[in-house]
Amino acid sequence: MMTLLGPAHLAIIATVVVLAMVLAGIARRRPARARLLRLLVGHGLAVNELIWYVFRYSTEGFRFPEGLPLQLCDITLWMTVAACLTLSRAATELTYFAGLAGAAMAIITPDLWAPLLSYPTMYFFLAHGGVVAGALLLVAGRLVALRPGSVWRAFALVNLYAAVIGIFNALFGTNYLYLCRKPEGASLLDFFGPWPVYILGGEVLALALFAILWIPLRSAAPQARAVTSAPV
Repeated sequence: MMTLLGPAHLAIIATVVVLAMVLAGIARRRPARARLLRLLVGHGLAVNELIWYVFRYSTEGFRFPEGLPLQLCDITLWMTVAACLTLSRAATELTYFAGLAGAAMAIITPDLWAPLLSYPTMYFFLAHGGVVAGALLLVAGRLVALRPGSVWRAFALVNLYAAVIGIFNALFGTNYLYLCRKPEGASLLDFFGPWPVYILGGEVLALALFAILWIPLRSAAPQARAVTSAPV
């Protein structure tokens, strides 16, 4: 298994950060290439996810209610695909705040069960790294301008989704979004106490991360090229 924050893990984190910064930088400096980059990221994420579904369900079988793609990272990944392909502001808001914060935390404290040099682990980092890259390409690359109130809209959508999944968990005994128990591996939730206290801690952490992500956009957002043209 991969050592948390060991050399290999740190190298992966650095690769994701550098790639995301390079893509955003190219989009800012060479607008003609921005469309190609976002389409490559969007289609790449979608293809990677569909291949994973084929692999997972062909090896494990389809199991209901476990094993469904209902984790928050599953939803934000498809929102990233939608945002990259359509430049939708609503999809970009969820991608930037929930997707970037969630995927970044997942990369830093991955909940892995397979060896480093295995397809499941490689898929994990490709998917979460792709979300980080897509979010920064769209926003730091100034392809979509986020509007005032984006933090609260994204936070409200995440909580609405959590409420729906909470009902699903209660009906079927599942643990999507880790609402019933913490991940098996180390995570930031370990600092917030037992269930259900850690859920409140996670809420506070999520809102704080969203607010931090908004700070660099307060002055940069009005300069985005897509202020008036991006779809809602």
